Amino acid sequence: MRVIGTAGHVDHGKSTLVHALTGIDPDRLREEKEREMTIDLGFAWLTLPPPSNAPAGTGREQVGVIDVPGHIDFIKNMLAGVGGIDAALFVVAADEGVMPQTQEHLAILDLLQVPAGVVALTKMDAVTEEGWAELVEADLRTTLRDTCLAQVRIVPVSARTGAGLDALQQALADALAQAPPRLDRGQPRLPIDRAFSVPGFGTVVTGTLSDGPFRVGDEVEIVPGSGYSLARPGGDALRARIRGLQMHKRSVETCLPGSRVAINLTGVHPDQLVRGMVVARPGQLQPTTLVDVRLRTVVGDSGQPPLRHSQRVDFFSGAAEVPARVRLLDAEQLKPGATGWVQLALEGPVAVAAGDRFIIRQASPSMTLGGGNVVNPHPQRRWRRMRPEVIAQLEMLARGTPDELLLHALALQELSPIKTAVEQAGLEASTADAVLEALIAAGQVIPLGVAQAPLSRSATPAISLGGWHRLAERMSTALSDYHAQFPLRPGMPREELKSRVQGRDKAWPPKLFNELIVYAVGQGVLAEAGDFLCRPSHRIAFTPAQAARVNALLAAFRRQPFTPPSMAESLAQTDGEIIGALLHQGVLVRLSEDVLFLRETYDDMVKRIVAFMKAHGSMTVAQVRDEFNTSRKYALAIMEHLDERKVTRRVGDERVLR
Repeated sequence: MRVIGTAGHVDHGKSTLVHALTGIDPDRLREEKEREMTIDLGFAWLTLPPPSNAPAGTGREQVGVIDVPGHIDFIKNMLAGVGGIDAALFVVAADEGVMPQTQEHLAILDLLQVPAGVVALTKMDAVTEEGWAELVEADLRTTLRDTCLAQVRIVPVSARTGAGLDALQQALADALAQAPPRLDRGQPRLPIDRAFSVPGFGTVVTGTLSDGPFRVGDEVEIVPGSGYSLARPGGDALRARIRGLQMHKRSVETCLPGSRVAINLTGVHPDQLVRGMVVARPGQLQPTTLVDVRLRTVVGDSGQPPLRHSQRVDFFSGAAEVPARVRLLDAEQLKPGATGWVQLALEGPVAVAAGDRFIIRQASPSMTLGGGNVVNPHPQRRWRRMRPEVIAQLEMLARGTPDELLLHALALQELSPIKTAVEQAGLEASTADAVLEALIAAGQVIPLGVAQAPLSRSATPAISLGGWHRLAERMSTALSDYHAQFPLRPGMPREELKSRVQGRDKAWPPKLFNELIVYAVGQGVLAEAGDFLCRPSHRIAFTPAQAARVNALLAAFRRQPFTPPSMAESLAQTDGEIIGALLHQGVLVRLSEDVLFLRETYDDMVKRIVAFMKAHGSMTVAQVRDEFNTSRKYALAIMEHLDERKVTRRVGDERVLR
């Protein structure tokens, strides 16, 4: 499941566009409707078409949409929504072009390194001057240059007339297909962006899930708890249990990283929860008031001052916001566009992890100052400035731990030999073996087959836990779609499932795919039905109308068991899907292109033919015809069929048992 977030200047049509795309009005507050302005986060969802380069038969994908306010007064609410998105829907009105909040929202997206995006050039119906839209688009390309959105597609649209909406949906699907997969570290966490009560259910929180799956019944902890201090770093832990999960108003048992989720919690009251707290597994996250970061300042107006040591800022990460002091570790000041090592002393606790992206802003005058990623969420102490050993340690942490590098390599490959992932992670063999053993023991890396030491040189295919969850979801979705389209078929051909799951840009060897199927069967994701693959719950079931046609056909077979209806006659009375289902169920047996028998008739004929041959030594087609009072067509069909099965063999005009 992926999430798209809007961004752009106030009144450029973000919410109107979301409404046109999804049919859902993201403005839920009365004040928003009265002022015709988004104030807080809004949420919707839509089903996108398959990516342009997807294999034939790929299903449509449902994605979440977070609509953020564009007004400068509500930039803090915007920051609470864009931290967990996979792609940006960057909105610029064609009649106005680039505006101040266009620039600031773009700077925020760039600092957060949003991995994909599409620009919607809205309000095309309001452009009347010839050549104006082209000038706006050219200016926009200049604005996007040197940012994470530099190469994205610009799609002209009109939410009022509907022009361009189909092209925009396709562009979003293509952009999401290029975004990197969400990592699954088996450590789920959900930053809370809303907490409220639902009559009959109790406390509900919403947010975007990362780093692992949640399941109904899981015990969780909400951090930071109340009463946090350096003396009591855990504070008063808030414990709860997941009573229910919803994605897009649909109840689910499990939700995966990257999903927009509503969690029904028991054991806590909404009054105990605030935006920015994080739902995690007990003991998994520890709050902090000190973080080491790699920070890049934005390039603003020519008169923008540099970032100073001890400057007071507001820190934003996930859905959290807290005042902080800047402690520059390797420079006297950071000029606009500069990068440096910084320790942020937070005035309140936050729950963050290494690698989390963040933004810092100046409260007055309101201005985004910079952002980057958390390198160390739990420094041992306040570092002394200008210490080479401190900088060296931070640079080592920024490169990532060996397990992070290996998991990232596996996630990018999704399914690959262990030795390939080790090579891409750039790890030494001795280090890789130790890391792999630990990750396999923890269930974060899954070898598909028998992995033999040394692991770093093993050709055994492996997959990360997150990669397995994504592949399992793709297989389940593909098979469910196939069953919905062909309910009377036993399942999907193996090669077709492989084509749908592996993607057009990959070519899995048969052995690798077979290992994946063996594991998927063992995990209950799918089942084998002869040469086909299906969902374990799939059962062939006729509709009442189909059942009536089946009963009529079988009655005709029973009336003339040895001269039954031909294939052509059977198809005329039913259809190919029904006949295929009866053959798979074993109700009918096909002996040749045009000859069918009931299973019980066929079994009886084989038994009597074998008995005749044992008694007389051989049997001719004419004797078969006379034995069953049938025609030569049926007698010849069953004898040739028994020859193919190696039950009999032909000797002249006779058949004998093998």
